[in-house]
Amino acid sequence: MTLQLDFSPEPALQEGLQGTWYPICRLADLEQCWGEAALIHGRQVALFRVDTEAVFAVSHRDPVSGSQVMARGLVGSKRQRFTITSPLHKQVYYLDSGEPVSGTDTALRSFPTRIADGVVEVLVA
Repeated sequence: MTLQLDFSPEPALQEGLQGTWYPICRLADLEQCWGEAALIHGRQVALFRVDTEAVFAVSHRDPVSGSQVMARGLVGSKRQRFTITSPLHKQVYYLDSGEPVSGTDTALRSFPTRIADGVVEVLVA
């Protein structure tokens, strides 16, 4: 699916964060609990809409295998936090931080997200 957005990247100065907010797609374009991959400023990112207004973004690259597959992972929850399970080796990561649930695996990079006027934006440094 190719989406055409009439928005430009915006520096994240007002939030006190470093990086740029990149508009990715409309919130309505994302299905709940289903991953979508996006190429953002040269990075592959996996997006997950987990409820009506919450979207998480993590690296599309599986930190164990190095394959670009995380958007095809299984969304779940543990300890009242949303998780993503790698489709290859079944490692489980928290979507909000990228930390491994087991505490022993390599972390998955996570990216801040926001919804602005119905558009999902991801902050990339």
